[in-house]
Amino acid sequence: MEKRVVITGLGVVSPVGIGKDSFWDALLAGKNGIGPITHFDASEYAARIAGEVKDFDISSFGIDRKEARHMDVSTQYAVAAAKLALDDSKINLDEEDRDRIGTVVGTGIGGMETLHNLYKGLFEKGPSRVNPFVVPKMIGNMASGQVSIVFGLKGHCASVVTACATGTNSIGDACRMIQRGELDAAVAGGTEAAVSPGAVAGFAAMKALSTRNDDPAHASRPFDKDRDGFVMGEGAGIVVLEELEHAKKRGAHIYCEVAGYGSNADAYHITAPAPEGIQQAKCMKLAIDDAGLKPEDVDYVNAHGTSTHLNDLNESKAVARVFGDHAKELLVSSTKSMTGHLLGAAGAVEAIACAMTIETGKVHPTINLEEPEDELKEIGLNYVPGQAVAADVKVAISNSFGFGGHNATLLFKKYEA
Repeated sequence: MEKRVVITGLGVVSPVGIGKDSFWDALLAGKNGIGPITHFDASEYAARIAGEVKDFDISSFGIDRKEARHMDVSTQYAVAAAKLALDDSKINLDEEDRDRIGTVVGTGIGGMETLHNLYKGLFEKGPSRVNPFVVPKMIGNMASGQVSIVFGLKGHCASVVTACATGTNSIGDACRMIQRGELDAAVAGGTEAAVSPGAVAGFAAMKALSTRNDDPAHASRPFDKDRDGFVMGEGAGIVVLEELEHAKKRGAHIYCEVAGYGSNADAYHITAPAPEGIQQAKCMKLAIDDAGLKPEDVDYVNAHGTSTHLNDLNESKAVARVFGDHAKELLVSSTKSMTGHLLGAAGAVEAIACAMTIETGKVHPTINLEEPEDELKEIGLNYVPGQAVAADVKVAISNSFGFGGHNATLLFKKYEA
């Protein structure tokens, strides 16, 4: 019989707060995390705003500065979020079989700051001046590797790379291993620190980013007719997953059960979603079916909601396709309206939002949604504009759709014995 998987720890580093409580309080208050880019001089860039992490100091998470110099910022975020999640779970690792605790932490892009500094130094000073730690700082698997090393987790250790679906796939893949009995627990999620010259310039060249530079508070506006692109964000989301009986045995607090997981591909285009959201709808249905539920059992959808025309429209069509008449009863909101788009970390951070929704009975709003475009009005979804609402959410799903046609959906259920 397939084992049940629950979430017992939450760790988040985000543009609106560090730690689950600060993060969640900010989301419920509709706090904007977007501002002018400070990580580098962006004065000549088309897009000069981002959702940056504020007041982050890796040394406050038990990592000394010498060791931190061997980690890219994206890895530092992952280690910090993992510590927050492990502390929140109250798991005593010294009493656990560390060979049965896995690590699945992915990143969509990886060590962009390290890569930028590598080539800057290489071109200005030559190959003899390249830092010997540049490769282990830069490679995409190192967030998972460093979390494993720092916390002594010796089970399956891997890094998922599925663009903006990374965090969701990471949690889903880790769940599968626990369900199959290969692990007792796992630290899983995603991280990203791509507010760097190359990534910002690249996404801006695609015309994907908002250029509402003079009004960052209103730049990320999912589903709104006046949106002009997504806003880059950064941070990390990590959850502690446990096999249910393992969690119960140690008296762990259970936020929710991860009851369903769906993953498929558009097989259509490198950046654009497939028309009409057909594959995205199938992905959601896979997660619902995996949980043994019906569409009408779902109360809340944490949307991918990027603030781009094609994503917002196709995802909304997909929701309407899956849920039919029930679609208008759903609450649907976009975390990205406040945090910006955390790329490889987005799905994991939004999974944490779902867990807190079930935990607290509150749904965070989609901010900056003043008027949906006409096609979205016709679909008629409730995007929870402006203010949080109270709701007894028993079942929530979270969507993530990435470049390359990667689709992933997780279904979270209020835990019942």
